[in-house]
Amino acid sequence: MLKKRKAFWEVEVKSIYQNTILSWLRQKIEKQDFHGLYRAMEDGDAEKMGDILNRQLFDTISFFDSAENFYHGFLAGILSQSQGYLVKSNRESGNRRSHIMVKSPSLRGRSFILELKVSGSIDELEADAEKALQQIYDKRYMEELRAEGYRKIDCYGVSFFRKDCEVRFGKGHWPK
Repeated sequence: MLKKRKAFWEVEVKSIYQNTILSWLRQKIEKQDFHGLYRAMEDGDAEKMGDILNRQLFDTISFFDSAENFYHGFLAGILSQSQGYLVKSNRESGNRRSHIMVKSPSLRGRSFILELKVSGSIDELEADAEKALQQIYDKRYMEELRAEGYRKIDCYGVSFFRKDCEVRFGKGHWPK
């Protein structure tokens, strides 16, 4: 009986803790204006994107939050704040699944593919962002957007290490 009570309280406390933290994170993100992030994406300004994301990482997460799924959810949550774009997560395209696709409701509008990597150290951030960008090309993630009729496709490789990130920009074409 005592073991059952202890297990119940552990589950209850864990649930309350998780819900409180998730609620706080959602409120913090909802209060932010991410127009600057979208402007940077539209302008191909990877440096500005990295600055905005690094500020958010610093303000909202623990450096213990370092799993790829965590960063994926973090970035998808931020990007989904825009009313002018649709955000798709883990969509099959080409030879695999891209992490995040962001697209205008109009085929004449912009579309973006973001591939994420988690680096093993701070020194690997730049190389991993390049690898993420190259994966978009190698795995042909742009095929779904092209098949839908999008012509303005930009690509971003994003790597994370704890509270730091690096962003690389690429146009929607396959390198020769």
